Amino acid sequence: MRLLLAFALAAFAVQAVAQRPVEPSEWEKEQERRNWKEGEIKLPAYPRTESLIEFEVAGSFRFFIDPASLAVGPDGVVRYTLVARSPAGYANITYEGMRCSTLSFKVFASGNDGKWTERHADWRRIEPKSMNDSHYQLRTNYFCPDRRPIDSAAEGVEALRKRGHPRARAAPHSGVKPLPSSG
Repeated sequence: MRLLLAFALAAFAVQAVAQRPVEPSEWEKEQERRNWKEGEIKLPAYPRTESLIEFEVAGSFRFFIDPASLAVGPDGVVRYTLVARSPAGYANITYEGMRCSTLSFKVFASGNDGKWTERHADWRRIEPKSMNDSHYQLRTNYFCPDRRPIDSAAEGVEALRKRGHPRARAAPHSGVKPLPSSG
């Protein structure tokens, strides 16, 4: 009986260690920097309010992803349209990319009055913040579980609809909030 218990505990420990994300070595990071080439950007259709999916972020703003814009490129970048809505109802709309391997994001375009304006921004590291940490939530709970990009847009949409990716450590699991029809 003790042998069986010891075997079960050992199997559990091996599984727990195997699921823990492994930080890339400095050599691997340098190879990634040297060999990586960013793919071409094609701006998506402007987001439609009725199709947006909300995700949880602490703070007064509400955050949404346009599922029609979600894509995973051959360069490993998860691209998406992010809508941040203020308590007064104003929307900040951006088309962005997230690199899970470097824990960074970049804004490719800003939206206003149904049109995109391209931006030439640098990649910025994603850090947890005390307020409106939307990029950290997207990275941790939806698009980069265990620091690897999702495999497909469908996987990302499912994670958003289920309120977190199954591989995410701190994925919330409450129901999806509907987008208000006015504001």
